Amino acid sequence: MTDNLSNKNLALFDFDGTLTDADMFTKFLKFSATKKRAWLIRLTLLPLYGFFKLGLFPAPTLRKLASFVAYTDKPISFLCPIGEEYALTVIPKHLRKQAIERLQWHLQQGDTVVVVSASLNLYLEPWCHSLGVELICSELATKNGKFTGLYLKGDVSNHIKAERVKSMFNLDQFKRIYAYGDTPEDHALLSLADEQYMNWVKQ
Repeated sequence: MTDNLSNKNLALFDFDGTLTDADMFTKFLKFSATKKRAWLIRLTLLPLYGFFKLGLFPAPTLRKLASFVAYTDKPISFLCPIGEEYALTVIPKHLRKQAIERLQWHLQQGDTVVVVSASLNLYLEPWCHSLGVELICSELATKNGKFTGLYLKGDVSNHIKAERVKSMFNLDQFKRIYAYGDTPEDHALLSLADEQYMNWVKQ
C-alpha cells in the first residue's frame, strides 16, 4: 500500500490504443513468435479472431489463448531480451505524441503515473522502467526457468484494472485522480478518477 501521498495526484494510463496508436500485444506476438509458433497461432486462433472481430468472442480470453500457444515452455533467457528489444525499438514508433506529452506533464508535476494494461510485462516492464513510471499489467507465469504460457494473476482488463489499482494504492491519499482509456475495457479504470478521458476526450 502506498501512503503519505496527500499532496500528489495519481494518473492512470491504459496502454494499447491510448498511449499507442496500435495494438502492441498483437504486434508483439508477431515480433516474438518463432515460425513454428506463428504457424500454430494462425492455425488455432484465426477462427476465434474472426469471432472476436464480430464481437462474439471476448478479448481477454483470446489474449490468454494466444499467450499460451506462443509462450508455453519458452526459456526466460530467450524471451526477456526479445521483450526488451521490442520496448526499445518498436514501441517508440507507435507512441501518440499527445499521449506522451500528457504523461510527461504528469511526471513534471510530480504526480504518481501508472500504466494499467492487459498487455504483457515482457515489454511493458522495460518500457515503463525507462520512463520512471509504475506498472500494473498482465504477467506471464514462470517455472524452472521457462514461461508456462499461463497468466500469473489473470488478464488485467475490465474490472480487474480497477481492483488492481485499489489493491496497490490508497486512493484517498491522492489529491486528484486522472484516468485515460480508449475502449469499454477501461470503463472501470476511468470510474476511479476525478478527471476521465476516453480517446483523449474529457468525459
